[in-house]
Amino acid sequence: MAGVKTKYIFVTGGVVSSLGKGLAAASIGALLESRGLKVTMLKMDPYINVDPGTMSPFQHGEVFVTDDGAETDLDLGHYERYISTAMGRGNNCTTGQVYETVISKERRGDYLGGTVQVIPHITDEIKRRIFSAAEGYDIAIGEVGGTVGDIEGLPFLEAVRQVAWDLGRENVLYIHLTLVPFISGGGELKTKPTQHSVKELTGLGIQPDILLCRTDRFLDKKIKTKIAHFCNVAENAVITAKDVEWIYEVPLVFHEEGLDERVVEKLNIWTGAPHLEKWQKVVDVLKNPKDSMRIAVVGKYMSLKESYKSLLEALVHGGIANEAKVELDCIEAEQLEQEAADIVLKNVDGILIPGGFGDRGSEGKIAAIRYAREKDIPFFGICLGMQMAVVEFARNVCGLERANSTEFDLQTPHPVIHLMEEQKAIESKGGTMRLGAYPCVLQNDTVASKLYGRERISERHRHRFEFNNSYRAEFGAKGMVLSGLSPDSHLVEIIELKGHPWFLGCQFHPEFKSRPMDSHPLFRGFIEAASQYRKAVREVPRMKVVRT
Repeated sequence: MAGVKTKYIFVTGGVVSSLGKGLAAASIGALLESRGLKVTMLKMDPYINVDPGTMSPFQHGEVFVTDDGAETDLDLGHYERYISTAMGRGNNCTTGQVYETVISKERRGDYLGGTVQVIPHITDEIKRRIFSAAEGYDIAIGEVGGTVGDIEGLPFLEAVRQVAWDLGRENVLYIHLTLVPFISGGGELKTKPTQHSVKELTGLGIQPDILLCRTDRFLDKKIKTKIAHFCNVAENAVITAKDVEWIYEVPLVFHEEGLDERVVEKLNIWTGAPHLEKWQKVVDVLKNPKDSMRIAVVGKYMSLKESYKSLLEALVHGGIANEAKVELDCIEAEQLEQEAADIVLKNVDGILIPGGFGDRGSEGKIAAIRYAREKDIPFFGICLGMQMAVVEFARNVCGLERANSTEFDLQTPHPVIHLMEEQKAIESKGGTMRLGAYPCVLQNDTVASKLYGRERISERHRHRFEFNNSYRAEFGAKGMVLSGLSPDSHLVEIIELKGHPWFLGCQFHPEFKSRPMDSHPLFRGFIEAASQYRKAVREVPRMKVVRT
C-alpha cells in the first residue's frame, strides 16, 4: 500500500473545542523538522461544506488560501508558519469533499451496483487522501478537526484507526490533546475530563500513545502519574501543553517536556539533535522588544480575531523583523461611521484595512483611509482595503462624487472598482473568485520594488472585483502610482501615493506568505514606517536642563 515508508502521527482533541490542536500539530511538525525530517500535514474537517470558502468568518474564522487556489481551514496557516512545506489543496479534506467524491463514483457506477457505506467506502476515501498527502515525506501529521465524541467526526476517527491496521502499529502514533482544568474553588487540577476523553477515544478503537494536557501551569509528577495510570499511557508520555504568552513558544515548551524525544522514540526513527535556535530567537525578540508602536486594524469582523488570524500574525512577524512590539487597536469599521476618525484613531502609528466582503462598515473604512492620507499616517490596505483606498481617492482627491465599487453600488456613476468580466456570468459562489498565486511585475523606484528587492513577485489572491482601468490616467495625474501590475499590465495589483510617507494598497493577501522567521516584505516595511512615524511625531524630545 502507498505510504508504507512514511510514519504517521494523528492528533485528536477532547473535552472541549479550541484547545489548540492546530498549533499543537504544527509545533510537533516544527520540532520534527528541526531534527532534519521532511514533514507534511493534513487537516481533516468533519463539516459537510466542501470547503470554508462560503462560510461566514463568524462561523469558521479565516479562510486560508494556498498557492494552488484552495480555500482551506485556518490551521493550514499555522502549518505554513511552523514548517517549511507549502500547503495545497491536498492538505485539507472535509466531509463534503469526501462524500462528493464517493457519490460521484457511485453515480458513475464505479462500485458495480454494490451498497455504498461509511465503512469501507467513506473511510477508504479518507485514507486515500491521507496517503496521497503523505507521499514523499518522512512524517505526515494528520489533525482530526472537532472533538472526540462529535458524531460527524466518527468516519475520520475510524479511518485513522484503520491506518495503523493497514501499515502496522509501529508506523503510526496517536496524540490526544485534552484539558486539565484548575478549579480555583478547590485549589487543584482536575484530571477527570482527561480520563473521560481518553475513555471515549479508546472506545472507538484508538489508544493514544501521547497525551498533551492543556493547562495553565506545568503538571507535577504526581498529576502526570495519575493521568498515566488511568489513561494507560507511559508517564513520560504525559506532556504539559501549558498556556504561553506567545504561540511561538509552544515548540520550545513541548521540547522542554520531551515531546519530540518521545515521538521519535515511539516511531523508532533516528534523527539528529533538534536545532531550535531560530525559534528561541523569535521568542527572545517577542519578550524583549527594542521598540513599540500602535497599529489600528479597521475591519468588519473584529469581534472574532480568528477571522484575521494570518493578518494579525503577519503584523507580529513585522514586529519581529523590526525587533518591535506591535500593539493592536482592533476597531470595528462601523464605529468610524458613528465617531470622528481623529478621536478613534488619534493615538495610532499606522492604519491597516484588511480584506473582506460586503458593504457593512465600508464608509467607516473610507473615513479611516482619508484620515491616514491627510495626516501622513502609514497606511496599508489589503484586498478590499486597497479597493476602499481607490474609492476614497476617487471621491476626495479626484472629486468623483459617489464613486464606489459595484460590489456595493451597482448604480454608482463612477465604478472605480468593478466586477471582473469573466465573473459576470457566474452564479455559484463556491470557488469562483481569482484564487491562489498570481504573478505581479513591480515598477521601478516604488516603495513596493524597494521592499521586495526584485522585479517579479508571486502573491495569493481571493477576490472577484478589480481596479477599473478606465480611471488609470485620471488617478495617475492626481498622484496615484500603480506600482504593481499583472505581467500583461491588465490588472492593477499594488497602488501607492506620491508625496505620502508610506501609503500602499495591494489586491492580494500578503499575510498568507508571512512567517515568524521570514516576515513578508510589505509587513516588515509597514511596521518600520510606523516606527519612524512614532519617533518623528509622537515622541516629544526631552528638554535639556542647563544647570547654573
